[in-house]
Amino acid sequence: MAVASLLGRAVDFVGRTRPCYKVMPQHDPVMLREILEILPLRPGAVVVDGTLGLGGHSAEMLERISPGGTLFGFDWDESMLEIARARLTSDSGSSVRLIHDEFGSIAEHVDCPVDAILLDLGLNSAQVDDPSRGISFKDDGPLDMRMDRSRGEPASALLNRWTMQQIEQALWDYGDERWARNIARKIVERRKESPLRTTNDLVDCVLAAIPVGARDKRIHPATRSFQAIRIVVNGELEGLEKALHSSASCLASGGVLAVLSYHSGEDRIVKTAFRELSQRGEYEELMRKPLTPTQEEIARNPRSRSAKLRAIKRKA
Repeated sequence: MAVASLLGRAVDFVGRTRPCYKVMPQHDPVMLREILEILPLRPGAVVVDGTLGLGGHSAEMLERISPGGTLFGFDWDESMLEIARARLTSDSGSSVRLIHDEFGSIAEHVDCPVDAILLDLGLNSAQVDDPSRGISFKDDGPLDMRMDRSRGEPASALLNRWTMQQIEQALWDYGDERWARNIARKIVERRKESPLRTTNDLVDCVLAAIPVGARDKRIHPATRSFQAIRIVVNGELEGLEKALHSSASCLASGGVLAVLSYHSGEDRIVKTAFRELSQRGEYEELMRKPLTPTQEEIARNPRSRSAKLRAIKRKA
């Protein structure tokens, strides 16, 4: 199995399959049982975790492909790779290769064929709970939102530059925010007095734009706005369909690509891509409707509540 030294940076090491838990952020991998049942994991298999995060899914996958397996882990955030590296350190003879790049480049780094690919399109807890990233509205911090802080522009730069129409369109398209126009107007008004710099600045704009009586009682009023702006900042939907087709092309005969999505925009793209692949005759969808978390999992891990799992298999 070869790793190309193109856009990313790969680190190969061999180790013990049991995860090593020292001081690490808390992490509850979403729909783990369902994923382990769907993916063809066996000793010696070659698998890809295209969105490694804290390595929760990968630790369980690695245990099932040992001995003799190979795990490729991709993440566009180097700090997540460092945490996953500690978690996946082991001594079984299986190979772990960590690559600093996004999952859209799997075909560039991995010499096919691959038995299983997992793409978890959600955020991991360490990113959400880190105030310095500005992803969450729960704690005040810099209005950044970038997954990879070595490139791109922070959210503050975009919100202080975009026109009112651009802000409104982003909130509507990626957050389904029905108060998008009011929120966009407040942001433009606010930045005339002082540029938006922190997450609290954005929260204040949202709260000022949405009447108290019209707020959704189930979620914080800023939830949709933060989601929408984060998606744009990171280009999360740009090229997603192409990346799904590219990933599917890496599958071996009988190989499975499983994808976890968390909002309607993502799920529509995954659904469309899988339908297109299945119509070619070379692939088959493993379920017509996506699987969702059990009520027990949602009670244990509320962040899983919007997850949808779809999977496609390359025919023998």
